[in-house]
Amino acid sequence: MLIYFVTFISFILFYKYSLPTKQLPPWANETRLLSSYFRKDLLVHFFSAKSLMQAFSIILNSKMTSKNNTKSCSKLNTNAREKVKLANATRKASLLDLPDLALETILEKLEPADLCRVACVSTYLKDMCMSDYHWKNHMKHKWGNILGSASEKEWQLHIAAQEERLDEQRSGFLRGCLSNLWSVMLFKSRSNRERTSSLPPDSCSIVSYYRAIETGKFWFPAQAFNRENGHIGFVMSCYDAELRYDRHTDTFEARYPPHGTRAVPAEREVTWERLREAPLDDSPHDLHISDCLNELRPKDHFEIQWRRNKQFPYGWWYGVIGHLESCDGNDTYCRCHESDTVVLEFKQYALGSRWRHMTINRKDHREEGNETEGFYGGIKKLYNKNEISMWQQFWPNDILE
Repeated sequence: MLIYFVTFISFILFYKYSLPTKQLPPWANETRLLSSYFRKDLLVHFFSAKSLMQAFSIILNSKMTSKNNTKSCSKLNTNAREKVKLANATRKASLLDLPDLALETILEKLEPADLCRVACVSTYLKDMCMSDYHWKNHMKHKWGNILGSASEKEWQLHIAAQEERLDEQRSGFLRGCLSNLWSVMLFKSRSNRERTSSLPPDSCSIVSYYRAIETGKFWFPAQAFNRENGHIGFVMSCYDAELRYDRHTDTFEARYPPHGTRAVPAEREVTWERLREAPLDDSPHDLHISDCLNELRPKDHFEIQWRRNKQFPYGWWYGVIGHLESCDGNDTYCRCHESDTVVLEFKQYALGSRWRHMTINRKDHREEGNETEGFYGGIKKLYNKNEISMWQQFWPNDILE
């Protein structure tokens, strides 16, 4: 290669600086022509060799780079493995590393919203967070004072009604398919059964019950004190109502049973302190069978059913057992509890008011009254101080006439 290069340079110099004073012989032109071809051939060989050298240099460099990269990657992998080992060695314990008992204790302290967030972390935590054990406590803590057996029964009826609607949808779909081909009917009915075969798995769970109440999608039975914003005609009374919770105002909407042909009265923004659990599963039109008549003594607190006429539902009204007219009220000599006559006293009304006193027969009391003064039904004695104080918080500022 070097020899070719030196010969080429010498030829160029000779050709350029030779004296053109004499005409060259014929063979010189042929030589020049050959040298021209030689020069082209030489250039081709030169640049080809140069290209080969460059290619070899590139390949060599790439191999060296590849080796260096391999070494670098190996070093990085080694460092990564060391970091992983170090991280595993110094890793703090996670929530899932705790024993089940400790984890359950932590979940018990969470509010319902936080419990739902934790349930989104994993399937294992979802099963633990959505268990009835936790949601029973939340139900009791938030809704325990206003939910009872009547609301639970209504919830079961609500679930049964949902299932019935789904059954009607399935049957309606099948009837619509009868006009199509048999194969098409089978395919569509099968796909429809897959979509609406049953309610969601947790539809009957406590968390579903809680969610339905919290979001206001479920009306439940309870009782409200001083209905219709404390209307004077309902002071110191408690009536059955259907309630729906409004989480934006933290109050309730109430729908009361209609009085005769009147429209269903409704009330908004009913506060928590005005509500209580429905004590009975019976209809507000049913007479409560009194089982405490023989126990009633003066100064005992009670509540009694009362309605304006027999088309109206009963409400519960607060009162205190009074003394007979023949008794001077001295506890030492009082024998009122031995009499068959029981005096019912409603002290929220003024003396002389027709609503102030009422007497019933201890032995055979059923429903007593008339169209003028209304009808008095069953009696419940109040044993619990909390029940008594709940009634007394609604005591009017002024005595009613």
